[in-house]
Amino acid sequence: MSAANFVLTLSCADRPGIVAAVTTELAALSANIAESNQFWDRETGRFFMRLAFTAPQGVGRDAIERALKAPIERFSMKTSLVGESQRKRIVILVSKFDHTLLHLLYQIRVGWLDADVAAIISNHPDARKIAEDAGIPYHLLPVTKDTKAAQEAQVLEIIQKAGADLVVLARYMQVLSNDLSTRLFGQVINIHHSFLPSFKGAKPYHQAHERGVKIIGATAHYVTPDLDEGPIIEQETARVTHAMSAEDLVAAGRDIESRVLARAVKLHLENRVMLNGKKTVVFG
Repeated sequence: MSAANFVLTLSCADRPGIVAAVTTELAALSANIAESNQFWDRETGRFFMRLAFTAPQGVGRDAIERALKAPIERFSMKTSLVGESQRKRIVILVSKFDHTLLHLLYQIRVGWLDADVAAIISNHPDARKIAEDAGIPYHLLPVTKDTKAAQEAQVLEIIQKAGADLVVLARYMQVLSNDLSTRLFGQVINIHHSFLPSFKGAKPYHQAHERGVKIIGATAHYVTPDLDEGPIIEQETARVTHAMSAEDLVAAGRDIESRVLARAVKLHLENRVMLNGKKTVVFG
């Protein structure tokens, strides 16, 4: 039996002794800390920490949880302990635009993203061949205003049966209901296909072109009942010029969206993102 790798994330009210209390217990187990990140939010008085460590042979999750019980109770910590050997499972939702889906599948295939895609769900048939070629179960679930509740019940059932750790909206052009957004809070990442909030809705890049913008971009965020206003995980921008057509902006936007979404998914899979109210703490 080899050594086991774990990631511990914690948050609590900031006060002296937090780091010492946790690391002392891990040292007593002869655990070796590989990476440590911490942040004190002075505005809220909250402390956030991520520790990646290796436990020696024979020291498992139960022993670690017993050792950490005292500091957790002492500081009223909210914690998560994840074994890195546990490969995460993803469910991807997509509509007709498939560029972010293809990029995610490629990054998984080459090993940059450490996860398995348990299912692909779509309200259109366009991505079926992509799923079949990758050997991934494909669920075609068309949706209308009248069938939205029933369709989302099917979506939730697939997610639950798949044992998904994360749901990714890869240009899924449907707004999740308040109920589904709330039930899956912190487990759904969306790519907002515009960096500029003033250009919401259909054809944001065309709107941006009409206004002569000089910067375009994309935002990956957690989904909440507030449309496109969830805690932000990752963003990227690119400069554009007056000489570029709306189609040029769309092409540039596709590349940005694909990169930003993949980075956000990676950060989440590696337990580097912690919710802090309407914001996130991201340990890169």
